[in-house]
Amino acid sequence: MGYYIAFSKPFQLKPRVCQVSLTPSLHFCTSTPTEDPISPNPEPTASPNPKPDPEPQTPNVAKEKQYQRIPRGKQQHRSPEKLEDIICRMMANRDWTTRLQNSIRALVPEFDHSLVYNVLHGARKPDHALQFFRWVERAGLIQHDRETHMKIIQILGRYSMLNHARCIVLEDMPKKGFELDEDMFVLLIDSYGNAGIVQESVKIFSKMKELGVERSVKSYDVLFKVIMRKGRYMMAKRFFNKMLDEGIEPTRHTYNLLIWGFFLSLRLRTAVRFYEDMKVRGISPDAVTYNTMINGYYRFKRMEEAEKLFLEMKANDIAPTVISYTTMIKGYVAVDRIDDGLRLLEEMKSLGIKPNNVTYTTLLPGLCDAGKMTEAKDIVKEMVKRRIAPKDHSIFLKLLNTQCKAGDLKAAVDVLDAMIKLSIPTEAGHYGVLIENFCKAEEYNRAVNFVDKLIEKDIILRPQSTLEMESGAYNPVIQYLCSHGQTGKAEVFFRQLLKKGAEDPLAFNNLICGHAKEGTPDSAFEILKIMGRKGIPRDAEAYKLLIKSYLRKGEPADAKTALDSMIEDGHLPDSSVFRSVMESLYEDGRVQTASRVMKSMVEKGITENLDLVAKILEALLMRGHEEEALGRIDLLMSSECSVNFDSLLSILSEKGKTIAALKLLDFGLQRDYSIDFKSYDKVLDALLAAGKTLNAYSILCKIMEKGGVTSWSNYEDLIKSLNQEGNTKQADILSRMIKGDGKSHEKKKGKKKASVAA
Repeated sequence: MGYYIAFSKPFQLKPRVCQVSLTPSLHFCTSTPTEDPISPNPEPTASPNPKPDPEPQTPNVAKEKQYQRIPRGKQQHRSPEKLEDIICRMMANRDWTTRLQNSIRALVPEFDHSLVYNVLHGARKPDHALQFFRWVERAGLIQHDRETHMKIIQILGRYSMLNHARCIVLEDMPKKGFELDEDMFVLLIDSYGNAGIVQESVKIFSKMKELGVERSVKSYDVLFKVIMRKGRYMMAKRFFNKMLDEGIEPTRHTYNLLIWGFFLSLRLRTAVRFYEDMKVRGISPDAVTYNTMINGYYRFKRMEEAEKLFLEMKANDIAPTVISYTTMIKGYVAVDRIDDGLRLLEEMKSLGIKPNNVTYTTLLPGLCDAGKMTEAKDIVKEMVKRRIAPKDHSIFLKLLNTQCKAGDLKAAVDVLDAMIKLSIPTEAGHYGVLIENFCKAEEYNRAVNFVDKLIEKDIILRPQSTLEMESGAYNPVIQYLCSHGQTGKAEVFFRQLLKKGAEDPLAFNNLICGHAKEGTPDSAFEILKIMGRKGIPRDAEAYKLLIKSYLRKGEPADAKTALDSMIEDGHLPDSSVFRSVMESLYEDGRVQTASRVMKSMVEKGITENLDLVAKILEALLMRGHEEEALGRIDLLMSSECSVNFDSLLSILSEKGKTIAALKLLDFGLQRDYSIDFKSYDKVLDALLAAGKTLNAYSILCKIMEKGGVTSWSNYEDLIKSLNQEGNTKQADILSRMIKGDGKSHEKKKGKKKASVAA
């Protein structure tokens, strides 16, 4: 994918030539450069906006051709497309091939230097520009002149195709008979410097002497800029001395570059010494010099010296610029002299010097730190009125926080409105400050309005956003929404935050509680699953509300699932939760599931609210789940919980559940639980009545072996039935056991006693 060099310019047969600075400075310069038309991002002319480390301007180093456009609105008819524009478009849309070359050749009847220059100027890819440059000459279509050579060198240097640029200057041009001059080397030195290859810049500079190219202050200045940018201040001093030895006199621009570089390297004394040397040589400082010195003193927080220079500047009839005032204001802010900064702001306004975006951006943080929010509010209004947007957008977050801290929420909202009016992207973090503080002020409706804007405009999900909302902002409003019947909106809001990495347990649990209260437990359970997948701890209270919500909806099975999840998460439900789930399951006919809940409850050591135990045990036995029932009874008894055996045996016998009664009685006898003799009689009567004589015989034998006493009067009927069924051996044994020695069997002492159920 190609990258653009420049937009095409109108073609003229007789272009005008003007000098263009290679690397225009933002403000530490002695002249205003002409905008270079080939750059994809043309470097600005001398700007009123000071930078933290401004770079002085390099003097004009190469002659460039400048073309004039017809002002917009002056044309009544669209001009036909220029030839160079057509060629540039063809080169941009197609690979460089022989076919493309033939197409260009067929299009152009005759090449001239002006056309070639304009095609190079408008080429959108540097490699295509180089291929075109080489092709037209190799094909014999034209012999390049100095201007086309300078143009391609400049293009290659700008896009760090430095080997190609070097070869053109040091190899191709001498072979073609061109005399090398200083401007070509200045281009190379600056290009290598911009690429950060300082040593190559130095080598190119040294090679000038080897090749007999005379060096002037112009080439020294560009070298100073390159090496000072990298902090090589010792090297700069050596080359400065070398320059003096060669008899080359430094200019004001040279000193401006060096002073700027020394301050950049934090060499205050060296910068001051060169400033004094400059004046000794009879070179008077200009506005750039003073601005550089003031900025340097500000970096060292030495505002007394900066003030002296500022006054000296005025005394020498050099009018301070917006840069001068802004740098002084920045210094005052740095040393907490915000009132002096405001004084200078008013002074520059009274002189007709309009503050720029850097002035405002410099002053606003100081006003916030000093708590001067009224003044800060006025400056924001002024910025909106003048449509000046600061480049540093972080100041708005500071303004929002400070206005909220001062309790002026209306002013904070005005800051957000100012951002919108100035076309500054608002982010979730900006809204978060307002949402948090409106919640603290209990103005929840205002907070919800901002949430609506976030959702409506998808501000949270903007990929370019870097300022995320903090949990302290979204948690209070989510809690409010969930407690006021707007959990759906809260979930939409939080899911957007979730996509940006927010995984706050409090927000999740608030959503669960909200859905549970609003009767949408499935949505709440879905939130629980998300938390489980992400390993986020879930709150016990949220589980309780979810369980109750399922129970209110008549969905006990889902309530039981939520209860199991609660236990798996390490939470211990209280007895009322267990009882509610058991009761709901029991009433829904899910006896075995209710039994499993009972088992979990007892295993967790909870022995309260067991009034449903007897009903669940009875239902299990009545439905033929004897083994499960006996297992639950064993668990209950080992946990010292009461089970009313006599009641269960009586009910089972009366309802004809003889096998269940038999197993329950046998279970009690094996474990020596004390059971009333009347219960024995009821079970035996039920078995005999049901014709289950062998079962009756078997359990009767066990009762007698355990020493149980019974007043059962149907021995003879049982013996008779056994004989009739051919079980004579059993009948004989039973007869002898009963008649035996004629003594009653006494109940053994020391048996375990089953507690009587409440």
